[in-house]
Amino acid sequence: MLESLTRIEFDEIDRKLLNTLQKDATISNVELARRVNLSPPATHTRIKRLEREGVIEQYVTLLNKEKLGFDLICFIFLKATSHQKRENEQIQKAILEMPEILECHSITGEYDYFIKAVIKNSKDLKNFVAIKLSSLPGISGIYTSISYEELKSTTNLPITV
Repeated sequence: MLESLTRIEFDEIDRKLLNTLQKDATISNVELARRVNLSPPATHTRIKRLEREGVIEQYVTLLNKEKLGFDLICFIFLKATSHQKRENEQIQKAILEMPEILECHSITGEYDYFIKAVIKNSKDLKNFVAIKLSSLPGISGIYTSISYEELKSTTNLPITV
């Protein structure tokens, strides 16, 4: 579903706030205010505005995949048999319910969906592809790649100051 694409104007302080929060969302309001050279009440007001405008969507804790036993990062391409609305909605609903899937994109080209998933081991990958994905109605092709090494992973958007 497409959201409003209205651009919001930011000043230098907004950009500093966003960059600082992207690096550490647990920072106190007082410390955040000090770093952007603003009073704590003014900082709080700006953060609340950015939340209200939807610029700040949520605050999360990033976990270490390997320490939690997720040894494989997989990139999976899915091809749909047709592009009928009902079939696509079924596929999308099923994908949204799979906790292994970190990201899913509807894409152009030979395949229709691009998935990034975390899997514990090769046996779990086989079950994920052979049971979960292959059983989806309307899927005619699955192509899987495994990442050898994660060279860069970030959630930070490139906001320039």
